[in-house]
Amino acid sequence: MSVYDFTVTDNKGNEVSLEAYRGKVLLIVNTATRCGFTPQYDGLEKLYETYAEKGFEILDFPCNQFAFQAPGSDEEINSFCTLRFNTKFPRFAKIKVNGREEAPLYTFLKSQASGRIKWNFTKFLIGKDGNVAARFAPADKPESLEQAIEAELNK
Repeated sequence: MSVYDFTVTDNKGNEVSLEAYRGKVLLIVNTATRCGFTPQYDGLEKLYETYAEKGFEILDFPCNQFAFQAPGSDEEINSFCTLRFNTKFPRFAKIKVNGREEAPLYTFLKSQASGRIKWNFTKFLIGKDGNVAARFAPADKPESLEQAIEAELNK
């Protein structure tokens, strides 16, 4: 099993098979628009601009489970991120990352790397094989991930 076995919903309600990302290095992030870590969108966009042409994608999954810091509809969240941070990477529908209603993708990610999600902006680096290569804490700034991203891209 790998991330390529999952189908998720984009922020417009369309089903997207993660098979579409096969062979790429992915950074999967649960985000929030009203969190102390929200400014990390700037760093995430910089990573995306730097590495996208080399086979890197960021998959943004808004999550309102932590102190209700991702209020609003999927459309409102997308507008906020694109207007305020000029993000261009794919954003998906709001999900749950813990509990009975957690997204199956997150059940898989957590089974590969240290269990429960503790807060917004937990980051999973996925290798080209579709499995978790590294997990980063919310406080880990996107720019601190560059070495790990480059290592995965060069495999």
